[in-house]
Amino acid sequence: MKVKVAKWGNSLGVRLPKAAAEEAGVRAGAELDLVVEGGGFRLRAPAKTSAELLAEMVAEAKRLGREFEPETVEWGPDRGSEIIDDAYSRGEITLDDILKRASAAKPANTPQRRKQNAPSRRRRHRLS
Repeated sequence: MKVKVAKWGNSLGVRLPKAAAEEAGVRAGAELDLVVEGGGFRLRAPAKTSAELLAEMVAEAKRLGREFEPETVEWGPDRGSEIIDDAYSRGEITLDDILKRASAAKPANTPQRRKQNAPSRRRRHRLS
């Protein structure tokens, strides 16, 4: 199928024939990836990111509803690195306790401390 290249502002443009656009599922305003290969061009639909694919799967699961949700599988007791045995997991402390300890452990921003954190005046250059 031949198409004609036309001037469009400072760029060049190509019109996609209706039959080709319909067959490829391209609509007005759609974004395509342009790849230059061996002196030629290839237009294709951009690959979906994993985040987009996950969002589609979640939306489809919500659309189908709970009756299509897979059953829960019992794998048995936790083993190895699955086991977390600390005070928080045992319910002995709360997240608030942990945050309070972390804020109490932070040193005050004293003038002496600020001087230690200040960047040195000597500049270091990386050679490429």
